[in-house]
Amino acid sequence: MGTVAAEGRWKALTLICVGVVGVLTTWFSATAIIPELVREWALTTSQAAWLTNAVQLGFVVGAVGASLVNLPDLVRMSRLMAVSSAIAALANAALLLGPGPEMAVLARFVTGIALAGVYPPALKLMATWFVRGRGLALGFLIGALTLGSSMPHLFRAVTDGLDWRGVVMLTTASSVVGALIFAFAVHEGPHGFGRATFDPRQSLKVFTSRPLLLANLGYFGHMWELYAMWAWMLAFARAAEQGLVSFPFGSSSMLSFVVVASGVAGCLLGGWLSDRIGRCLTTVGMMAVSALCAVLIGFAFDGPGWFLALIAIVWGVSIIGDSAQFSAAVTELADRHFVGTALALQLGIGFALTVFTIWVVPVFANWLGSWNWAFLVLVPGPVVGALAMMRLRSLPESAQLAGGAR
Repeated sequence: MGTVAAEGRWKALTLICVGVVGVLTTWFSATAIIPELVREWALTTSQAAWLTNAVQLGFVVGAVGASLVNLPDLVRMSRLMAVSSAIAALANAALLLGPGPEMAVLARFVTGIALAGVYPPALKLMATWFVRGRGLALGFLIGALTLGSSMPHLFRAVTDGLDWRGVVMLTTASSVVGALIFAFAVHEGPHGFGRATFDPRQSLKVFTSRPLLLANLGYFGHMWELYAMWAWMLAFARAAEQGLVSFPFGSSSMLSFVVVASGVAGCLLGGWLSDRIGRCLTTVGMMAVSALCAVLIGFAFDGPGWFLALIAIVWGVSIIGDSAQFSAAVTELADRHFVGTALALQLGIGFALTVFTIWVVPVFANWLGSWNWAFLVLVPGPVVGALAMMRLRSLPESAQLAGGAR
């Protein structure tokens, strides 16, 4: 692998990130309008949760399936991402037909499968442009994912009082823009990983390679809390809003956007730190702060508003700030010919965990009788993840991370 900076890498970074922002708006497009859909479609609590969870489950099926057949290492990445983006746009647009709960959940499931053809290949594609500074570059990419995921809440906040279909239209159009960018404007960089031949046994190395296993355990702990917090921050904020005279940023939708979008700063900070102090130390620090915020936000539920906003934003920054570094670690520890396979399986298993945690948070809230302490159930994830990354740091193989920055 060369160390000379690839010409045009910042242009490639920009284009890939813009495309990812566009397509990832479809991830929480239904979540942002759940209050309206509950009223219009008479949804139960379980059905409302599945509008988010179906995307997660679809992503798991798509990512694990792609990993088992080595799809991200066999098909040209830009082509796979363009086709997948178009499918995500179509599945997202299906909500405009008013399909009802069952068909809506199916459409969200298909959206998740399609997104599995965008996110993991995007990580690998970005890595072909960056060797030095890969942590920061992947931080930009996860920042793009974070911004895209937050956009439906912004769309809902600025269209408050208008029909919920406007949010679906905006997110669908954004995904189409992403598809066009991937189809016509991006290509693989000079630091390619080589072409693979079909070998499903490569997936098992995620479990049999100790360094890879520890990096993945760190990622799984991180994922235990991430999407459950993103999915239910709006519900938490709406519950807190009832008892506060002055609510942060004016509405629960706008607070949810700010909290999720603040993760962009966390991704960039995490990328910058990991290339300097190390992947392991950066992820451990982020998870420690995130776990603390999951505890403290319960104390902020009754205000004052500034305290709720402060804890929520710090959580929004730290909860995603380490995400890119787990993927960067896989690109550095895995067999070069099967980096895409390793990334897809890492993401697939990680997102499988989110299906459970997205389901359990509202169940826990109902059991408690309030959203006040609902996020406590997420604390074990970052604790376990931090312990795994500290163990990885003690292994000699960790010298492969970030040019020796552990």
